[in-house]
Amino acid sequence: MQIKNKIVVAITGASGSIYAKLLLEKLILLSKSDKSIELAVVMSKNAKDVWLHELNDASYKNLAIKIFENQDFTAPFASGSGGFTTLVICPCSMGTMGRIANGISNDLISRSADVVLKERRKLILVTRDTPLNLIHINNMKVLTEAGAIVCPACPSFYSMPATIEALALTVVDRVIDLIGLPQSTFRWGNKS
Repeated sequence: MQIKNKIVVAITGASGSIYAKLLLEKLILLSKSDKSIELAVVMSKNAKDVWLHELNDASYKNLAIKIFENQDFTAPFASGSGGFTTLVICPCSMGTMGRIANGISNDLISRSADVVLKERRKLILVTRDTPLNLIHINNMKVLTEAGAIVCPACPSFYSMPATIEALALTVVDRVIDLIGLPQSTFRWGNKS
C-alpha cells in the first residue's frame, strides 16, 4: 500500500502543549482508521519541559508513535527523499519561526521545515504568541510568501465549547482541515 499522507508533527517550547497533545491523539486515531496516514514526531528539549509544566505529565512518552530527537538529522523527514507531505509545527515558537523564515536549519525541526518548503509541500505553523512585534509579522509574511500556512492558535467559540479541551480542539480541528484529512467536527452553518 502506498502511503499518501506522511505527516510530521514538530513540537517546540512555545506555550500550548495542550494543542500538541490533542493534535497527536486525534492524528493517531485517524491513522488507525486510515492506513494511508503515516505519522512521525519531533520535539525540542524545551517542548518536553513545557509539556511537563503545562500538562503536569510526560504523556508524550506513552503515545504509539516514534518521537525523534531534535538533533537527529538521520530522521526520514530530514530529506526530501523521505517523501513526507506535511509538517505541522504545533505549537510554533517565534524563535523557530524566525529561524525557518531566515533559512537557518540548525536542528531537525528547522531542517524539516526547510525541506518541506523546498519540495513545495505543506508547512503549517501553529503560532502561539501575543502580542506580535514587526519582526514576527515580517517572518510570517516571508513564510506565507514561501508557501507556508500560518495558523495562529486562536480558538473559536461558535461550537460553544464547555471545557478547555473542547476549546483547544477548535484549533486542532482547523489544523486537521488544513492538512486535508476528513474528520467529524463542528461546521458553521450545519443545523444537525
